[in-house]
Amino acid sequence: MNPVTLLPFIVLIGAMFLMTRSAKNKQRQAVQMREQMQPGSGVRTIGGMYATVKEVHDDTVLLEVAPGVHAFYAKNAVGAVLDDDEYNRIIHGIEPEGADADEETPAVPDDASSLTEGDAEQAQDEAKKTDLTKADGDAAQSGKDKGDSETK
Repeated sequence: MNPVTLLPFIVLIGAMFLMTRSAKNKQRQAVQMREQMQPGSGVRTIGGMYATVKEVHDDTVLLEVAPGVHAFYAKNAVGAVLDDDEYNRIIHGIEPEGADADEETPAVPDDASSLTEGDAEQAQDEAKKTDLTKADGDAAQSGKDKGDSETK
């Protein structure tokens, strides 16, 4: 048989070998990650839900999905075990210590406690300008009706 005719088969077998090898590596890493789970760890399930590990069993894990709400999941349903800093950043919005405060400082304060007196007055003026009440809507509608009757 001619070696040129065997070349596509050899390339195909080599590609299959490489793909199965990388898949086995990923699977081994996932098993290792799930074995490192311990109570108190933050996890993300394959469905995208964040929870805290309460108990670890052979094939299952007890997760606290909300305060006081516990559910059993298969270990295979855990997609990632998160370190404490990442879990607190995602769930509680707590930035890790040493992070740059300038990068993610909100442009608008969360509360009005940091506003000065002039800022507070300006905010009230803006609120009055954008106040859309039912009375304003009725007036706009009646004006629209008048315009319609004038064109007829």
